[in-house]
Amino acid sequence: MNPMRALRQYQKVNSHAQISEASPHRLVQMLMQGGLDRMAQAKGAMERGDIAQKGELLGKAIDIIVGLRQGLDEKKAEDPASIRQLDDLYEYMGSRLLQANLKNDPAIIDEVARLLITVKSGWDEIAPE
Repeated sequence: MNPMRALRQYQKVNSHAQISEASPHRLVQMLMQGGLDRMAQAKGAMERGDIAQKGELLGKAIDIIVGLRQGLDEKKAEDPASIRQLDDLYEYMGSRLLQANLKNDPAIIDEVARLLITVKSGWDEIAPE
């Protein structure tokens, strides 16, 4: 077996194990980190001129943000208005990543990454239930 293929298979199995054992709080952290990772990888692809890879990675980052939006639950929130604001922020992030892809603009990816880092750092401070 090809060593790189074996490593990818191990990482896939390991990530599935982490996901199956993770709390909902941890899953959100993993999603946010995955979004940041995809944005960083997309910037690298952009710098290399790999348009297809850039588009695929930004698409994955957008999918992650859509997943975060879908996970918001206004009914369970102590402050429904803050959930609506977060929903609006996620919507903004997704639209900005689309613009980054169309305009081939790494500065827009940086902007969205900074926003997601801010949200993630707040989430990281919340102790899981």
